[in-house]
Amino acid sequence: MNIHEYQAKELLAKWGVPIPKGVAAFSVEEAVAATKQLPGPLYVVKAQIHAGGRGKGKFKELPATAKGGVRLAKSAEEVGLAAADMLGNTLVTIQTGDAGKQVNRLYVTDGVDIAKEFYLAFLVDRATGRVACVASTEGGMDIETVAHDTPEKIQTFTIDPATGWRAHHGRSVAAALGLSGDLAKQAADTAAKLYAAFIGTDASQIEINPLAVTDDGKLMVLDAKVGFDPNALGRHPDLVALRDLTEEDPAEVEASKYDLAFIKLDGNIGCLVNGAGLAMATMDIIKLNGAFPANFLDVGGGADKEKVTNAFKLILADPAVEGILVNIFGGIMRCDIIAEGIIAAAKEVNLGVPLVVRLEGTNVELGKEILANSGLPIVSADDLGDAARKIVAEVKKAA
Repeated sequence: MNIHEYQAKELLAKWGVPIPKGVAAFSVEEAVAATKQLPGPLYVVKAQIHAGGRGKGKFKELPATAKGGVRLAKSAEEVGLAAADMLGNTLVTIQTGDAGKQVNRLYVTDGVDIAKEFYLAFLVDRATGRVACVASTEGGMDIETVAHDTPEKIQTFTIDPATGWRAHHGRSVAAALGLSGDLAKQAADTAAKLYAAFIGTDASQIEINPLAVTDDGKLMVLDAKVGFDPNALGRHPDLVALRDLTEEDPAEVEASKYDLAFIKLDGNIGCLVNGAGLAMATMDIIKLNGAFPANFLDVGGGADKEKVTNAFKLILADPAVEGILVNIFGGIMRCDIIAEGIIAAAKEVNLGVPLVVRLEGTNVELGKEILANSGLPIVSADDLGDAARKIVAEVKKAA
């Protein structure tokens, strides 16, 4: 789960991380009023969407010459003009795709004079089972570009969560950023606080870009991107309250209501599978046979009739879907129960596209018999390869 920049900064401030003062705004009036709470005379008005590249982004509704989603303002009037441009309009960045995202929130912050920018991030390193700290002297830039063009400017080390943060980790961060003296101390202290926040919130990512040195020698977090491990959110109801559903795909939000793991893709073959690995294999074999999956959908190991029905509804809500492949391995799940659920779901949603079902596992023969006697145009498959070939052929036939 991701949160907005202003939420991330408010959260990090609770852990003692140095950030400039800022105020969230949901209207032009609130944005203008925010200037009265800030030192000034320089302000930064920032569009709040779950995507990077806001400063270089373009608004669909504004002229191509208009500035992006991060603007400097030298008065309350200029803040109001920037807010009026942004709120309610669609910002397109390198990370949003052509569709862009509508801006519904702003963050008005105190402007600071920047002497130098750095990059600092904490991530889950699944390869080592540790927390990775990534630091670079090239802050304020796309880190992907830095990694591609000048990888030597990025340094990474890991922290064992069993022993936690130690003084030498702070020294490593300072050295990676090329800082010495008081700034090195500030870097070590800030990194330690960021690590504490990372562990304390069960974060999956805390990315600071830029971490800046101001003209008066202070180290400050000027932008923050924070994401959390969804499996740990049960321990953090305060973090769940920060979720902005308008920033998420509506289908994925709907799927979460039924505990379905669903990700929309760009293909035309809907997939309903139990097990993440099996779902990945199913998508791969669909592509191998010349078509493209319309989604990743894992119904889990204990799906019942209601779950299968809701999964069908999710798949069919996508107008691009021209056929559905159901691939179920019945271990805990009995194939006869799944077959009954598929039939009930197909009848309830008034299925109008080809449906191929591959069942394997407990009571598989009984499950196939139930499908065959359903009276519905359900095509049964013997194995995964057979299923992929049949759904691609059925879709081509129906076209």
